[in-house]
Order: sequence, then C-alpha cells, then structure tokens
Amino acid sequence: MTISAETGDVTGTRDKDYNLIWYVESCLSNALRLEQYIQDAERDGDNELTELFLKAQADSRKGAELGKALLSTRLGAA
Repeated sequence: MTISAETGDVTGTRDKDYNLIWYVESCLSNALRLEQYIQDAERDGDNELTELFLKAQADSRKGAELGKALLSTRLGAA
C-alpha cells in the first residue's frame, strides 16, 4: 500500500475533516517556522531570501485562513 492509497485503514481515521484540521495546523506551523527563517535572512541582510520567506509565510497564512473557513462551515453543518 502506498501513502497516497491510505484511506484510514492504517490510522483508523477516514474523516476528511480530520485531514482538513491537519492541513490548517500544518499551514499555521509553517507560518511560525518561516518567522524564524525570515529573522535569520534579515539578520544576514539577504533581502532576496527575506522576500521569498515573507511570500511563503503569507501563502501559509492564506491557506490556514481558507482551511479554517471551510472547517467552520463543515463543522457548523454537522
């Protein structure tokens, strides 16, 4: 069985809302991690790298917000 074929048989969790919760948490965790990378790049005066990490952080925040909105809708409908 490949990871892409995992449908809950291994974990016991087939709930796609759980997958959405994982996605939101991952986006938020990534945004936090990128904050350190941004500080490191700024400290070293690497503007190009700082900009890359800032854009990646904004994307992670956007993904988290979209995921939270979808999760709220789905759980509210439950």
